[in-house]
Amino acid sequence: MTHPHPGLGTPSKLAKGGLRIVALGGLGEIGRNMTVFETNGKLLIVDVGVLFPEETQPGIDLILPDFSYIRDRLPDVIGIVLTHGHEDHIGAVPYLLRERGDIPLYGSALTLALVGAKLKEHRITPLSREVSAGMSEDIGPFTVEFVAVNHSIPDALAVAIHTSAGIVLHTGDFKMDQLPLDGRITDLRAFAALGEKGVDLFLVDSTNADVPGFTPSEREIMPALDRVFRATRRRVIVASFASHVHRVQQIIDTAIAHDRKVAFVGRSMVRNMKIAKDMGYLTIPDNLVVDSREIENVGDNIVLICTGSQGEPLAALSRMANGDHAIRVGDGDTVVLASSLIPGNENSVFRVINELTRFGAKVVHKGNSLVHVSGHAAAGELLYCYNIVKPKYVLPVHGEWRHLRANAELAIQTGVPRENAIIIENGIVIDLVEGVAVVAGSVPVGFVYVDGQSIGDITESSLKDRRILGEEGFISVVVVIDSQSGKIVAGPDIHARGFAEDLALFDEVKLRIEKALAASVADGINGTHQLSQVVRKTVGGWVGGEHRRRPMIVPLVIEV
Repeated sequence: MTHPHPGLGTPSKLAKGGLRIVALGGLGEIGRNMTVFETNGKLLIVDVGVLFPEETQPGIDLILPDFSYIRDRLPDVIGIVLTHGHEDHIGAVPYLLRERGDIPLYGSALTLALVGAKLKEHRITPLSREVSAGMSEDIGPFTVEFVAVNHSIPDALAVAIHTSAGIVLHTGDFKMDQLPLDGRITDLRAFAALGEKGVDLFLVDSTNADVPGFTPSEREIMPALDRVFRATRRRVIVASFASHVHRVQQIIDTAIAHDRKVAFVGRSMVRNMKIAKDMGYLTIPDNLVVDSREIENVGDNIVLICTGSQGEPLAALSRMANGDHAIRVGDGDTVVLASSLIPGNENSVFRVINELTRFGAKVVHKGNSLVHVSGHAAAGELLYCYNIVKPKYVLPVHGEWRHLRANAELAIQTGVPRENAIIIENGIVIDLVEGVAVVAGSVPVGFVYVDGQSIGDITESSLKDRRILGEEGFISVVVVIDSQSGKIVAGPDIHARGFAEDLALFDEVKLRIEKALAASVADGINGTHQLSQVVRKTVGGWVGGEHRRRPMIVPLVIEV
């Protein structure tokens, strides 16, 4: 990917008293959020999230930020500040703490509880520091002020980072719901107070920057849910993010109104909702929730709240769609996808919708009913923030390129000089020195793939091979030649998978291989590696020219 600052080299040493900002994820993508702040030789990290794979990344479970920039400086990391408990902000914390387990974590009560449950699975006991809106913490040379923001999960925080170089305000993920379910609105008074002090650099959530107006209130989905429940004669199955406590509360309230029992389905959903209930973020009457193993005993008068709203292959809803889950979806059931599509997940979600519909279920989603509202500020809300904060420099974060650019244009409309609205990608270094922000260079960042127990072993080349195998098939060719004469004594034996079932198809290319090998030996080529390449080129030319395919070709020439 190109960026607006080509030809950047390694940044020079940070000026004394300056502040360096490097995003290792979250720019040009929705997910993998991680930003490193450096001053006076110390590093502070805001968020360590994951990115979920697309269809073009087969077999990959998660994608992590690239820690290589900080790996040699882990002793200098003095804290990790977590803005909220979504996977794209906390999901990679266990992988970083594997490298150094005593880095203190700073976050709100719910955020730390969610990340703590995740760390327990990895057998890591964290050093946690619970914070809340209105507090300030001195973390080495950084003074971090925590500001309440409204989002699609309780206890979300913006962070104002005070340093000798200036003030940086990072919104985290936020919107400006004026009637939130928990009564906790985005603290614009705190934003304004910071603006009065002078915000030198404003890092702003860009996810909905290209959406005009204001994001609807979470409360507005209640009538749509009520209509769905009223019209459904059998079970209601609602898929949502396992951390969307506010959405789950509305589903529970609607279930109570329609005298339905509730069951949580999916390991992360069960775990997170227990945490939320135990901490008082979720209100559930006694005797309402039944164990997922008792669903059949309840009958049709039940609401199943499950994971899988993004078509994740191993999530409960996807397994129901595939017919390999204990819960069978059928005629008369209604399935509600209570989320928006994360870019890249469209095909997976549409496949799930089609399969559920084939089983006879009615599928309700954002495209045909108001069953989801976003957790991110739209353009109108962002304009308000820019006018209140009046930042000197703006750095759009958390979004794809179209979102980042739209966000920068909003800042410019409110009076931020165009040259002060900085659009960058992951790895580009911003230095704030004496009130001036400049692009100082770049550092290498890549994708770190998690595949089962393997972390970072899968490369782009490996993924390319997987895509070829999945899309074009596989052909192996084994030829045995005489080491003295170079003549073929056995083969060519050709085996194929995912390309063609008719082995007679390969008779023609066998003759081509024999002729090509004979000609090569006559020209003095006799090494098995060189002859293997002759076989590869011959088969590749034939399959490309005759069949317009590009399968993986694995030649093996053996001397005897």
